[in-house]
Amino acid sequence: MYKRKPSELVWPAIFSIAVGVLFLIYITGITTNPPGFYVDESGLSYNAYLVSQTGAGEFGPRFPLYFQLYTGGFTQYSNPTQIYLLALVFKLFGPGILISRLLAAASVFAASLLLGALAARISGKRVIGVLVAFCALLTPWLFEVSRLVLETFFYPMAVVLFLWAVYGAQRKNKWRWTGSTAVALTLTLLTYSYTIGRLLGPLLALSLICFAVNRDRLFSIFKTWVLYGLTLIPLAVFIKQNPDITTRFYLLSYIKPDTSLVEIVIRFASRFVEDLNPIRLLTIGDINPRHHLPDALGSFFVAAFILAVIGIAVVIVRHRGDPWWRFVLVGLLASVVPGALTVDTLHTLRMIAYPIFLLLLMVPALEWLLEKKESQVGVDEAESNKPHENKKSASDSIFPLPLRNGILAALLALTVVEASYFHWKYYREGGNRGYVFDSAYKDLYDAAVAQPNRPIYLVDAYWGPAYIHSFWYATLEGRDTGEFIHQPYGVRPPARSIVISTEQNCTACAMIRRSGDYLLYTTTK
Repeated sequence: MYKRKPSELVWPAIFSIAVGVLFLIYITGITTNPPGFYVDESGLSYNAYLVSQTGAGEFGPRFPLYFQLYTGGFTQYSNPTQIYLLALVFKLFGPGILISRLLAAASVFAASLLLGALAARISGKRVIGVLVAFCALLTPWLFEVSRLVLETFFYPMAVVLFLWAVYGAQRKNKWRWTGSTAVALTLTLLTYSYTIGRLLGPLLALSLICFAVNRDRLFSIFKTWVLYGLTLIPLAVFIKQNPDITTRFYLLSYIKPDTSLVEIVIRFASRFVEDLNPIRLLTIGDINPRHHLPDALGSFFVAAFILAVIGIAVVIVRHRGDPWWRFVLVGLLASVVPGALTVDTLHTLRMIAYPIFLLLLMVPALEWLLEKKESQVGVDEAESNKPHENKKSASDSIFPLPLRNGILAALLALTVVEASYFHWKYYREGGNRGYVFDSAYKDLYDAAVAQPNRPIYLVDAYWGPAYIHSFWYATLEGRDTGEFIHQPYGVRPPARSIVISTEQNCTACAMIRRSGDYLLYTTTK
């Protein structure tokens, strides 16, 4: 039996230690930044805890395809992937805010490294993989998503896994069943992991037509579509049985039942251009402070964006005949569509696939900037026996090697400057965003459980379904959730009851405390 020499274990050990140290740096400050725990984070986490104990969420059957969150006018459906991942972690380690945030951070961290590995595989250069991975780890868009226990924390990983599957399959003229199955399953993961997936998944599936360069490839793509289509049957059945699953889309979108097709097309074109606006992307980013820290540059770094634009130019000039890079360009545009169908400009969560494609397009740019020689390619190369080392292309003449090296050095230096500023700003001011992470609720909850009255009534009103916070915090404390009663929407609690409410103001009540958007009071009648 072959035994590895000690020297063969050194580099894997060094790599593992380096990754571990890098992850520790990546999660620095995660216990307090972001502060508090947003209502949707509590909703996902509480349902995940219930699944870890009983297999069922707060509502509905055991192991459902989608999970109902909240009630009344706030009802929405959560996708299964993140809840089941959290449930598994809670089963092993118990529920907690820290363990939830660590799972989110680890998911994006691993996706960034895997994207770098894909870049190295495509280019055949380890240094390109390292550069892409570090840019992904530093990018504000992905870094801030890694801090949120929302439905998006696993989505970067789903996108990267899909790209790996497609790249592996398309390298063969005729896709094997294993390749088609891998592509179909990763498309399924994209579809069921976040609401935008119900649109992005089919769009990326259609984008596979970029690889239909011959009859064998067309059959392979058709085979992949069939496999993917089979996995959509449960989704179609669920939508038919639960038509209100689409209600939230109509609330967020400009598309209404009475909107004309012409109006939709015009508005979509306008919104699509807005979401592609590089000035907004690089200077402001998402204006929601929960998704992006205000005044901390944009959601994507200027240097990385310049590399992506160079990459697009290189693809158009050099690789326009390569189905893989055509597919990446189409995927880039497809990733904007889910956000462009809603009213929010440059929405971090709905466009979460966009930065992945931008980062991947850095690869052809880095290949060009790092290449040392360019030789003439094409028919002449096959016909001629003369060496090509002394032949130079137009890009060699216009952008000689020293100039390209200088461009790359300048962009890497700019990346360091941008990253330093963003992370300094994030660690300095990111903890001040408690107002968008419901941090005020915990103080009110603590004051409520300190009261002798039981049960404590939870009332949802203007500021949303905050009742879920009480169930989640009670779970973390090992407190019986039976101490709380979630009132049906619009139903007033009995007289002399203690109430935690999201009303703007209360009537017929004795106010105990107001904290942020939340009220703690006793009903007087």
